[in-house]
Amino acid sequence: MEVAYLYSKPRSEFGKPCKFANGETTVLHSILPTKDYDKDYIDKKSCEVCISTIPSMSESYVNTENVATKNSSIFHTEGGWPKDVDMTEQTDLARFRKKAEKDESYLSAVRKLAPIAERCMKQNYTSDLYQHYFEKDNLFDHCSEPPSAKGLAVFRDPSNVKRSATSIDWHPEISSSKIAVSYSIMKFQDERLNSPNLPTSSYIWDITNSNKPCIELTPQSPLCCLRFNPKSTDILVGGCYNGLITCFDLRKPDATTGSCAPTETSIAETSHHDPVNDVHWISSKTGHQCVSVSTDGKMMWWDTRKLNEPLDSLILYNDTNHGGVNVGGCSLEYNSEAGPTKYLVGTELGTVVSVNLRNRKVNNGVSMSDDALGKKHLGPIYCIRRNPIHNKFFMTIGDWTAKIWNEDLKSPIISTRYHESYLTGGCWSPVRAGVFYTIDAIGSLNVWDFNHRQNDSVLTYNVGRVPLTSISAQGNPQVTSNLLAVGDEDGTVSLLELCKSLSLSQKDEKANILNTFERETRKEKNLEAREREFKRSVTSQNQDVIVENEDDAEGDAIIQDIEERFRKLLANETDEKSEEPSNMMNFNKD
Repeated sequence: MEVAYLYSKPRSEFGKPCKFANGETTVLHSILPTKDYDKDYIDKKSCEVCISTIPSMSESYVNTENVATKNSSIFHTEGGWPKDVDMTEQTDLARFRKKAEKDESYLSAVRKLAPIAERCMKQNYTSDLYQHYFEKDNLFDHCSEPPSAKGLAVFRDPSNVKRSATSIDWHPEISSSKIAVSYSIMKFQDERLNSPNLPTSSYIWDITNSNKPCIELTPQSPLCCLRFNPKSTDILVGGCYNGLITCFDLRKPDATTGSCAPTETSIAETSHHDPVNDVHWISSKTGHQCVSVSTDGKMMWWDTRKLNEPLDSLILYNDTNHGGVNVGGCSLEYNSEAGPTKYLVGTELGTVVSVNLRNRKVNNGVSMSDDALGKKHLGPIYCIRRNPIHNKFFMTIGDWTAKIWNEDLKSPIISTRYHESYLTGGCWSPVRAGVFYTIDAIGSLNVWDFNHRQNDSVLTYNVGRVPLTSISAQGNPQVTSNLLAVGDEDGTVSLLELCKSLSLSQKDEKANILNTFERETRKEKNLEAREREFKRSVTSQNQDVIVENEDDAEGDAIIQDIEERFRKLLANETDEKSEEPSNMMNFNKD
């Protein structure tokens, strides 16, 4: 059905403009809601669908399990003899040899092999395959290679409880590939210290095998420090968390477990009362003496063959003249080349204590560095090390800076810039006089090279995300090495390999660094002289002011005395004048 309606309009009304006007609101029609038609319809539920044109992908991490390897060896014994010959009987062996030497085939074989063996021996004597050419002239320039480092191996603490690698010590022999690592929990009142299953073992690792330590050390208490004996490399000395001193002999392992128990241990009554922060072997005739330091404020000398009582002890004070307060030692340095009786101790107050046993009669041989603000560290000194080439100068690390000192002065000669994080340790390069390393609490290793620049480090290597706690470099001034071991708070020791520019000595570097240190020493001496003159002038001015005040006081006393005498004279004159009229009157009456 088609519905149509025809609208008609005159031609004259085409094109007229529309006129709009405001009017009242009118409702044309209103339809109220109703449910009468609900049965004729079905409600459609809403459904949301997300469509993306990007293909969906998943991310997963896969880590292979560590495979523990074990080194095994084969022992070849004597064999190859005929069945009728007993190799344990020398007569049978001699009879068989004589019979074989008379055989014609044996003689012909010897004649054929002799020229070949002779020719090979002559070739070996012709050229030395292991000869190193241009050893002395092989000096690398610093600018020829940018400083760099790379990781070689990682040694993890086998125990289930996470402990800090408190110290690392390389084997004294460069040919050996062993390092001694001590593990302990150094946080004060840590909950793990109260655990009955707290591990106390420390380990000796072989850097060629990072899967398993080669020797386990089992002391009574966790070790805070551990050192190889430079003369008898099979003997080690360690300082425990409970203050005891222990000695280990690697030649006497346990028959069943293979671990090494202490051969000697000190007594608690005569030992330190705080954790032993550092221990060093010292120069002696026997080679069995060592020195230890702790935060209880004592230095103790020991003989590792008899640890029942110390050989000597010394109490550290912050004021050597008037006693003062007992200060705790956080680090210790001893170098026999600098002097067999000289010791350096880094304290909790940020100052350096110098001990010289030759001057024991003067202030007990103890001298303290300047404790003025700006001349000491703002926190404990965690590391103090002498320069291995220029032993007169040493380095201290504490708070956010590293400072270089001269043992003849009481203030530092060089200070590095403030790092972004707290410094926890450091060491000198054993080969290069102007290179040293620092570690911090964010897991970074900073390399400083004073032969290149002094205002900033030349390399920053991120070892990990865990605070670093210990560092040690292999080698000595006579033998070069490019290996560096760094330990962190979780007990992981990272083995790093340094580039040649950091591990080989530069041309004229020793003389340049010595000139730099001596120049800064002269500058510091001039500043100290000016400071003393300024203090002397201030003191003299104060004394002049005191003398002037005393003169003024004497003048005031004299004036006051004159005034009192003048008042007395006036009083006497007035009394005499008051008596004269009465006398005149008496005279007139007469």
